[in-house]
Amino acid sequence: MKFFVDTADVNEIRELGATGLVDGVTTNPSLIMKAGRDIKEVTAEICGLVDGPVSAEVTATDYDGMMREAAVLSEIADNICIKVPLTFDGLKACRALTDGGRAVNVTLCFSANQALLAAKAGATFISPFVGRLDDIGLEGMELISEIRTIYDNYGFATEILAASLRTVGHVKQAALIGADVATVPPAVLRALFKHPLTDKGLDAFLADWAKTGQSIG
Repeated sequence: MKFFVDTADVNEIRELGATGLVDGVTTNPSLIMKAGRDIKEVTAEICGLVDGPVSAEVTATDYDGMMREAAVLSEIADNICIKVPLTFDGLKACRALTDGGRAVNVTLCFSANQALLAAKAGATFISPFVGRLDDIGLEGMELISEIRTIYDNYGFATEILAASLRTVGHVKQAALIGADVATVPPAVLRALFKHPLTDKGLDAFLADWAKTGQSIG
């Protein structure tokens, strides 16, 4: 499974990227707002910090507007992945952009039928939102499972990018189902390192080592 960081905070991306675990970054208008910086400036900096795809989202809702904005965003860096909403115009733009050689992330997916259409439109990534489905009493992970089955049935190359993941349990479930990518906030990625028995074991080792009076190096 690939790990994308869902943030526009360059300090977080830089620090987490140093682990070698970050395969890409996803951003959206809300994350850009939180960063408080010019979208082109901060996106360019992010693209320089990671080798993998950096999703930059259009804000237009019509096809022509999406294509104009996609052209601007595409100029930022070679590893830009254009993010479009799962609408009629969004899928139309997806097809045009992928036919032109640009990676596309189709976002705001909430049904298996939507994911099927995105794959047929040539999407590089499909972003089903797990947490938001959970919020309204549905099983977000069930959607990941349905998409995995459909894509495997027909050999679609579109990668399942499990989004709106809020817990380490979400990440584990997505991995068990076979999602290609998990995009997570920095706090969730950091939480994956944690286990109380790891901390307890390390404390015990260090306490015993201190008793030896030795030093390495």
